[in-house]
Amino acid sequence: MVSANIPNSARKAVYRRDGWQCALCGCHDTLQIHHVIPRGEGGSDFPENLITLCSKCHAQAHGIDVYPGVCTQADVEQACVEYVSDYYAGEWYPFK
Repeated sequence: MVSANIPNSARKAVYRRDGWQCALCGCHDTLQIHHVIPRGEGGSDFPENLITLCSKCHAQAHGIDVYPGVCTQADVEQACVEYVSDYYAGEWYPFK
């Protein structure tokens, strides 16, 4: 799903930062941008809140169980938070 709300410069920066692969599984196909903190919960469109996911990991992050018995939505959400917080160590804290 491509969102017109994310500036192309931010989108390209996130793809580049994540090596043009899913930050969770390493897949290079069907890449999408995911908001770690959803916009509806105050998340921004800045790279610090975005992560590159393949369509399967992105679906799992939104509660569509494409990896039954392997990981849960909560597992994927936690992995996204850990990835971004590790990358921006000392600068990013998603919890208020």
